[in-house]
Amino acid sequence: MHAAGPATRPEAVAPPLLQARRLCFDAGGRRLIDRIDAEIRAHRRTVIMGANGTGKSVLLRLLHGLIRPTAGEVLWQGRPLDRAGRREQSMVFQRPVLLRRSVLANLRFALAVRGVDGPERATREAKAIERARLGDLAKRPARVLSGGEQQRLAVARALACEPRVLFLDEATASLDPASTHAIEELVREAQDSGVTIVLITHDIGQARRLGEDLIFLHAGRVVESGPVADVLGAPRAEATRAWLEGRLHLGPPGHGTS
Repeated sequence: MHAAGPATRPEAVAPPLLQARRLCFDAGGRRLIDRIDAEIRAHRRTVIMGANGTGKSVLLRLLHGLIRPTAGEVLWQGRPLDRAGRREQSMVFQRPVLLRRSVLANLRFALAVRGVDGPERATREAKAIERARLGDLAKRPARVLSGGEQQRLAVARALACEPRVLFLDEATASLDPASTHAIEELVREAQDSGVTIVLITHDIGQARRLGEDLIFLHAGRVVESGPVADVLGAPRAEATRAWLEGRLHLGPPGHGTS
């Protein structure tokens, strides 16, 4: 993900799949996202980081079209993001959103909403079950699964829709190491198959393991972006340095949620 500004590092030029232009979002009389310019490059893994309250989740929802910007725009392949563009994206939240149905029925419903039916749907369901390693639990109610199993199902369900972009909003924040590893493997496999990944994480180790590009937010603004190794290894922005050193825990008063 590339963002304009003096702290931005040079990187290889690639056609952007998704862009934010002068993006702003206000709520409750507060500016949560403030004039963000950024690009998501295809087939890359982009990490979004920053202290709590800096607008990371809000930015992800704007890029996915779940909320509308107050000003500025989100472009999908150079055009304003619309319903057709959103159908080429999937999102997984920190807490899985699952129906009161079986594992298999959760997959079936998601695919039906996308208009996938017949043999194609059956093929994708089987692949998702295998991908999530839930073959023995396919008929079990999804909501009685463990936290790690539920999140594997959520990621596999999102990928069954064959998105071009997968958004992950702290998808492993509450998981044990084994479950986190399983999710990270799903993410790597997704990128290997051509899916562009955009994820929020507070875990520096995870950012190093999964990330290629990194964008750091502070007070709803991009203060630094570039290759993960460069930003985490030699940060230029004071806010980035302060966060990495444990001196910055929350966004300034008046700014938004994570």
